[in-house]
Amino acid sequence: MDAELLAEPRLVVEPGVAARVSAVAGPVLQQLGYRLVRIRISGEAGCTVQIMAERPDGSMQIEDCEAVSRALSPVLDIADPIDRAYRLEISSPGIDRPLVRRSDFERHAGHLVRIEMAVASGGRKRFRGTLVGVEGDAVRLHRDDARPDEQADALLAMEDIAEAKLVLTDELVAESMRRGKAAERELKRNLGLEPPLAPHARDHSPRPKKPAPKNTKPHTKQHRLAAERARRGEST
Repeated sequence: MDAELLAEPRLVVEPGVAARVSAVAGPVLQQLGYRLVRIRISGEAGCTVQIMAERPDGSMQIEDCEAVSRALSPVLDIADPIDRAYRLEISSPGIDRPLVRRSDFERHAGHLVRIEMAVASGGRKRFRGTLVGVEGDAVRLHRDDARPDEQADALLAMEDIAEAKLVLTDELVAESMRRGKAAERELKRNLGLEPPLAPHARDHSPRPKKPAPKNTKPHTKQHRLAAERARRGEST
């Protein structure tokens, strides 16, 4: 399954210089076991080349970014797809991630998305709504920006999408946290490790009650007075 996901082509791709960087970076990432998500080139404060990547399960840790940067930097230096100095940044897609593959649209059905079309659909290029799912080579969207005289559902051809991105919501954050915890547990199971108890954690399991001490001494006033006289050497 991972091999199939690694080989899955992107449906939303970049033009121009970013396309040249993609042609170099994509195969290298795939050999390392990662998928290319998006390339963005920015000219602010010098030239920055941002490459978003992920594992087939959608995860991407700091260690992964460092490994990709070490492997990709010398390859880009040799291929030289950009004719000026630049700073390379490797990052994860983030929670409100771009959707670039068919599996992305399938995996995130039910979430709120923004879609911008390269080719207008129904006379418009920008859409926002709940991603219903994938139908053939198109995605179905239940729009929340539709006017009363417009149809709420839209069927958008994936090949005509210029950009698609999840909208950050409480539901999306909660699902991302669940997936992150599940991935962490799976990794620890594969390594044969059990999650350690945090140093500050306390055991809140019920503790057995100690048996009540037996009354071995009398507590009546008469017995207390007799005991006091005995200590003073007085006769009873």
